[in-house]
Amino acid sequence: MSPTTTSVETPVLIVGAGPTGACAALELARHGTASVVIDRWADVYPQPRAVHLDDEVLRILDRLGVAERFATISRPGGGLRLVDAGLRVLGEFPREGVSPTSGFTRASMFDQPDLEGLLRDRLAETPEVTLLGGHEVTAIEQRGPGRVRVRARASGTGEEQVLDAEVLLGCDGANSLVRRSIGATLTDLGFEQRWLVVDIRTRDDLRQWEGVHQVCDSTRAATYMRIGPDRYRWEFQLLEGETADDFAALEALAPLIAPWTADLDVSSWEVIRSAEYTFRAAIADRWRSGRIFLLGDAAHLTPPFIGQGMGAGVRDASNLGWKVAGFLTGALSADVLDTYEPERSRHARTMIDTARLLGTVMTRGGRTGDTLRGAVVPVLNRARVVRRRFIDSATPALGGSSLVASSRGDRLAGQLCPNTVDGRRVVDDLIGPGWALVTAAAPSPSDRRELEIRGCAVVETPARRELAAWLRAGRATAALVRPDRTTAASGHDVSALVARVASLITPARTEVSA
Repeated sequence: MSPTTTSVETPVLIVGAGPTGACAALELARHGTASVVIDRWADVYPQPRAVHLDDEVLRILDRLGVAERFATISRPGGGLRLVDAGLRVLGEFPREGVSPTSGFTRASMFDQPDLEGLLRDRLAETPEVTLLGGHEVTAIEQRGPGRVRVRARASGTGEEQVLDAEVLLGCDGANSLVRRSIGATLTDLGFEQRWLVVDIRTRDDLRQWEGVHQVCDSTRAATYMRIGPDRYRWEFQLLEGETADDFAALEALAPLIAPWTADLDVSSWEVIRSAEYTFRAAIADRWRSGRIFLLGDAAHLTPPFIGQGMGAGVRDASNLGWKVAGFLTGALSADVLDTYEPERSRHARTMIDTARLLGTVMTRGGRTGDTLRGAVVPVLNRARVVRRRFIDSATPALGGSSLVASSRGDRLAGQLCPNTVDGRRVVDDLIGPGWALVTAAAPSPSDRRELEIRGCAVVETPARRELAAWLRAGRATAALVRPDRTTAASGHDVSALVARVASLITPARTEVSA
């Protein structure tokens, strides 16, 4: 009997159920938009990959309903140490504690399969989301304005699925089929290195500093970090002629990890994974074709040296999800979809360049470079601007689109709105899933009505000192905050900000009685 074919229609189809795709589906669901998520893996892909996220990404996860559960599978990170081949500390950039802006831990360490398990549990709880695991996408076609068709085949039965959607989000990783289907290509940004990635499980305490150790050495750069109570990761730059097969056994790994293991007996330790990865810096030449969008590794590749690769995909989902939902419901015009790539590509490129710079500092220059690092990095470690860049977990402000004010006098545009009041994370809950006007001056009754019919919350600051201080620091009376908590615009004219809302958001239709 030949395999059957099933047809499915959905507003949004998401290819890839990793963190980026799952977060995109949950963001859409927050705004009432249904989606189908399709992934070639029936269950969570078991291999360790990402191990770090920052407080801004954790804030996104909180809005998606998984932050509390994430706390049970993660541990706070300590920051970054740059060390030489003998583990002598060249520079230390601590990142402990909680961000006063987001209210979340500045750095968290975790195992990606654990996070993906939490996200899949959350997808299963969300009625707006349908997950099709164990399905391989075989073809993608734009059939006209607003119609995308995807064909997929079930890995177990061979049954074909034909899925029609208004919007397709390609969250299918570095080897993205969706990217190829729109004719986009990755542009190399001049960084490519082969590294060995090793994950080890042991109950032994290595008694090391609880942050990331970056070994700056032109012969064999390396990274060490503790992931969990019994989980450790090392990454070693591979030399010419070496492969991961050379280090498959614990005995072969022992000399590499010896600087951290001291006199411990490693013979009983479990090697979870020892695999070769190519660390690349690249960005797609375009992120969109019609109603098809690229997110996560399908759009950009970040070397892992600052732990922002997976987080960049979650930021993509947070940026695009509410825009797609608003467009599909008619609350936002089609132009809003044009803002995704310019906003996110600039931000992603900045983070890629930062990671590439750190990778270069760690690995290049030969013995002369090693000597210079030993002399220069300790000096830079004392420089206030350098320490602030590496210690502050805040990432660059967004810009480059019509949804972020471009006036030079607007000091808050593109920044994230604070989330804390009296040290408690409450602002995101006060705002809800939509837009908000954060203001030190009460809107007029007519302005308040304009905001109300557009679902824009009003958060007044007199009793909320952190928000009031934020506005004062930005020399503003009020700020218009988007659903992703990015500040769209700020200023002293509250009515002008309300007018900006009115120009962006179409009021929800109401029934008119006869």
